[in-house]
Amino acid sequence: MLEPGLPIIDPHHHIWDRHGETYLLPDLLADTATGHDIRATVFIQCASMYDEAAELARRPLGETRFMTALAQASESGKTRACAGLVGLVDLTLGDRVTPLLEEHVALSGGRFKGVRNRTAWDPSPRVRSNLEIAPPGPLADPAFRDGAKRLGELGLTLDVWAYHPQLPLVWEVARAAPGTTVVIDHCGGQIGVGPYAGREAEVFAEWRGAMEKLAELPNVMVKLGGLAMEISGKQWHLRDLPPSSEELAADWRPQIETCIELFGADRCMYESNFPVDKGMCGYAALWNAFKRISTGASAAEKTALFSGTAARIYGLNV
Repeated sequence: MLEPGLPIIDPHHHIWDRHGETYLLPDLLADTATGHDIRATVFIQCASMYDEAAELARRPLGETRFMTALAQASESGKTRACAGLVGLVDLTLGDRVTPLLEEHVALSGGRFKGVRNRTAWDPSPRVRSNLEIAPPGPLADPAFRDGAKRLGELGLTLDVWAYHPQLPLVWEVARAAPGTTVVIDHCGGQIGVGPYAGREAEVFAEWRGAMEKLAELPNVMVKLGGLAMEISGKQWHLRDLPPSSEELAADWRPQIETCIELFGADRCMYESNFPVDKGMCGYAALWNAFKRISTGASAAEKTALFSGTAARIYGLNV
């Protein structure tokens, strides 16, 4: 482990039991115990443990209830798993949004810190989508932007997973809700498959232009990670052995350094995106890669990138 004493908050992981795959609390704690100083984590919605007997809008309360129990179970351990929760409330529900948000907060004992809706979409069938509603999804819906404003009124954040062609829509949402902290997941979602394959320079330029504009909005933050996913064009999962931290750092450095350059360390936070990225690389190597990329950062910048920004944005007392 590089810099094993550097405190880390992992602000983006999932817990699930679905489609024959499981990643539960023991799996998470096994990963966080591989040598880095993981003080706490933030769970991000993934449509798991829903209350299928409830009406549609209330089903995600089951996820919040389950993750709250996991948080309580790990409070006295080395890693406070699920210390913060980002769940799902359909922000297009109009006046129903506020009471639902308040119910999630109460159910979680205050651990519920924000919302993420399913927004990532691209017209190419080669680009996987996680939409629940008809494409192109809710980002352009005025009701969604009204819901985003409600989040800020309650002191909650908005996480957004969008592909890079959707970033102008994310900008419009963030501009319409200046009182809400908007967190862009996975460095803004550069696509490297389907019609975007083999166009790395063109895609990077388009992505950078959109991120430059987003950086002008002070309520926008960025999670640095999610870059091992197959949708980015990487094929790590097809190798006999997983990539080393040196390989990962070399591959991820252009996007991550660009984000830090544009937003500053105090608006950026490293994330694991496990178990999604677990299919491509190991937890220990992932954090070593981030530490390699941050070799030239000051002590204050490292604190922000590895724990401080996450603690501030998600209101964690760690």
